[in-house]
Amino acid sequence: MERNDIQKLLIQVGREIVKEKGTEALTVRKLSEASGCSVGAIYNQFANMENFVVVQNYLTLDELSAKLSTVKISSDPFVDMNKLLQVFVDYVLANKNLWYLLYGFHLRHHRVYSYFNMKKVVKIIAVIHDLLQRMVPNMERPERVLSSQILWLTLFAVSSFLTKDILDSLVKINKKTICQLMMNTYVAGLTVLEKKV
Repeated sequence: MERNDIQKLLIQVGREIVKEKGTEALTVRKLSEASGCSVGAIYNQFANMENFVVVQNYLTLDELSAKLSTVKISSDPFVDMNKLLQVFVDYVLANKNLWYLLYGFHLRHHRVYSYFNMKKVVKIIAVIHDLLQRMVPNMERPERVLSSQILWLTLFAVSSFLTKDILDSLVKINKKTICQLMMNTYVAGLTVLEKKV
């Protein structure tokens, strides 16, 4: 089997392990057993499991971007925002373990985002930026950039609760609407502030 084929196999098998059994099940030994590749072959491809997780997280961000790009944009940015948020929440809920792998990795590893990772995150933030430009057209660009980043970071943090049962004891909180409520409230505040200026 060629190097690229081994990499693709390992990445696919690794994603299946995480989807079906959770992040704790993603170990080099279990990946070796499930893929039929030796531990040495895995380290030869990725050097360590941290690099393997980084690749998985790149794919997760790519999948999310692809899902967001399927949303048909209308003339109403508020409707579009909520459609995009629904796609975001649906993706996270359908891929809880992969999303937790992404979120958990950044909590555990205190390192600077790589250029490739930042490119993928910036692509998602650009969607929020474009929406804000349509919703709050008179906002200065630096403020809009900052607001876009704040919204992404907040969405990213809130989305972590969607992957676990932490909120389940709070029966009045609907996991499917928590991100919409947060973002709609923030944007409503921005539009009110814009009218006062």
